[in-house]
Amino acid sequence: MNKHFILSVLLAGLVSACGSRAEREPTKPVEPQVFEFGFLLNDYHVVRDTVVRGDSFGGILEKYGIYYPQIYNINTVAKKAYNFRKIRAGRPYTILRRKDSLQTPEFLIYQPSAINYITIRLTDSLWAKKDQKEVKLVERQAWGVINSSLYETLDEQGLSPLIAYDMSDIYAWTIDFFRLEKGDRFKVLYTEKYVNDSIFVGHNRVHAAYFEHREKPIYAIEFESDSVRGITEFFDEKGKNLRRAFLRAPVNFSRISSRYNTKRRIAYYGRVKPHLGTDFAAPVGTPIRSTASGTVVKSGFTRGNGNYVTIRHNATYSTQYLHMKKRGVRVGKYVNQGDYIGTVGMTGYTSGPHVCYRFWKNGKQIDPFKTKLPDAKPIASELKDAYLQHMIPWKDKLDCIYFEEQKTNTNAITNNQSNDDISLEKTTETL
Repeated sequence: MNKHFILSVLLAGLVSACGSRAEREPTKPVEPQVFEFGFLLNDYHVVRDTVVRGDSFGGILEKYGIYYPQIYNINTVAKKAYNFRKIRAGRPYTILRRKDSLQTPEFLIYQPSAINYITIRLTDSLWAKKDQKEVKLVERQAWGVINSSLYETLDEQGLSPLIAYDMSDIYAWTIDFFRLEKGDRFKVLYTEKYVNDSIFVGHNRVHAAYFEHREKPIYAIEFESDSVRGITEFFDEKGKNLRRAFLRAPVNFSRISSRYNTKRRIAYYGRVKPHLGTDFAAPVGTPIRSTASGTVVKSGFTRGNGNYVTIRHNATYSTQYLHMKKRGVRVGKYVNQGDYIGTVGMTGYTSGPHVCYRFWKNGKQIDPFKTKLPDAKPIASELKDAYLQHMIPWKDKLDCIYFEEQKTNTNAITNNQSNDDISLEKTTETL
């Protein structure tokens, strides 16, 4: 028999046998790489745990085989990044242990919130640092029709009340949120914050909105009007600033319990006494904000006013805020519109928690709700074209959000168009 033929047969058999063996032996799966807290977790034994009631920082370290005086040394370094006396039950922490025979704990990562975490090196050269997880912003949209209030309309849909707070701030002077009417409606584009791609960690902010009040539509589009100072404002579809020189109210989502009235009978005094302010009822501790930018000229206490703050905005206008539980600013401080200046209380002559808001024009107290007040500074002329280009895609997105009746009409139109198309096709086929 030919030697070459025999050699070929043997080689073919060997290859076939090797191929069969390879098919029988499964390929070892590749371990996926997992990165978290800036570490490749594959390099460690990972232990995840949660702080329980009664745990202390030292107690947690002892649990993983670290004892004094090393605990003292670690704590000395760690407290520069975080006060570990404030660890709270329910908060997670992670221990990274070396892949050695002793499984020595090398790092501890404590998460005081869903976003923030503190990393501590437990061996060799000790160190600690505070860091944040990467936050991903996801755009959302919502719409609603008012039955009673904006807050309740959002709440019925399971949406964050912070959306209502944002919108009340955006439309602070353009729309009176204390006098919304049934049938008013809105559309809103906003972002939410997520970590690890899927864990929701809170509302971010509103970027664009549409509010139809008394059948009058008002668009509001976010735009950076001062890139140097990082100031963003809201403008309508024509570039008009929605912000006014004065906010309509010094507190968010309260109610007017008493209006400016020169002939009001005040129960506290038992007689007719002019009420030269507007009372906004709100729970004790509610933040009070300055309705316009200006300088604090008074911050004190009197028996009638209780704790109060007076702000001079310019040579023409001043405002005052009475009955505070706590004053948050001192005389001489400059505050911007919307800045915190104190909290709602019941100090002075008052029968319930509220802030009495007083308004002066040229030294005379007036009702700001019945007085034409100045607009905010308009958008800079050199920015208007840039804004109008920026506004178009946001307005298009809002216009593509349909209210329920619009959806019905749109579907009807679409169905009619589809039927027409079908009829046309059939006619064509017949011809």
